Amino acid sequence: MATPDTIVHLLRHGEVHNPEGVLYGRRDGFHLSELGRQMAEKVAASLQERDIVHLVSSPLERAQETAAPLALARGLEPRLDDRVIESFSKFEGKTFGKGRNALRNPATWRYLWNPFKPSWGEPYTDIVQRMTAAVADAREQAEGHEAVVVSHQLPIWTTRLHVERRSFFHDPRNRQCTLCSVTSLHFVGDKITQVSYSEPAGDLIPVGDKSAPFSAGGAPEEKKPT
Repeated sequence: MATPDTIVHLLRHGEVHNPEGVLYGRRDGFHLSELGRQMAEKVAASLQERDIVHLVSSPLERAQETAAPLALARGLEPRLDDRVIESFSKFEGKTFGKGRNALRNPATWRYLWNPFKPSWGEPYTDIVQRMTAAVADAREQAEGHEAVVVSHQLPIWTTRLHVERRSFFHDPRNRQCTLCSVTSLHFVGDKITQVSYSEPAGDLIPVGDKSAPFSAGGAPEEKKPT
């Protein structure tokens, strides 16, 4: 396998303070919890010795707060990019915690008719289009080095499915993209030759946390696009 000349790391934000269990989506006012700040510090410590020369963040507060420790460690100014923002959902603002699940309300069922698009939110193809454009720009800016893009679970996971040529249809509980995880795209020239995954803050994720459906701290997975 050829040695990659550029790597773009897709970093998911840390835990958000959200005691009401709201699907916050693109809403303002949702910040990292204390645990989320610890996660951001830990992932920054794990990446600070890497050859990172370019840092991009979603404009949402939780992403910028996750990027901040790494920006300080590397002496970088994060560039805000709307293309890596959270995906839109018709369930945004609805409550899914503490026994109040919006999916139990028949009024919401009309949004669930097509899980392949999906019918309840931004089409997967649209997410991929904006994310891959942002990744391509980050690769160019960091050519010969490494870049970090701080984004959100669904945009990162959908990008990975696209790169690995897998179906977009999936169970959200089975996304391999835990809090402050790093999905790394390894480039030779402008071609992705390898995808790797790691969880630098995995030991901080509470066991059974719904935002972390996979066990924390597992060995990194590597897979070549087919």
